[in-house]
Amino acid sequence: MSKKELKTLCGIPYTPQHIGRLEAAGKFPKRVQLGPNRVAWLLSEVDAWVGERIAFRGASVDDPASF
Repeated sequence: MSKKELKTLCGIPYTPQHIGRLEAAGKFPKRVQLGPNRVAWLLSEVDAWVGERIAFRGASVDDPASF
C-alpha cells in the first residue's frame, strides 16, 4: 500500500517524516522499495501493527514495553 493508502485505508494519520522515524526506530513496518522513487508497505504487516496498538491501548503509558 502507498503512503496515501496508509491514511485512507488504514487511518494512519502520521506524516511521511514521522513514519520514517518510526521505521528507523523499529516501531513501524519497513517499507518495500518498488522502484527508484516508489515505496509501499505490506497491508498484512500494517494490519498487524494496528492490531498491536489496539492490544496495547489499555496498557500504562509509563510501561515502555507497551510501545
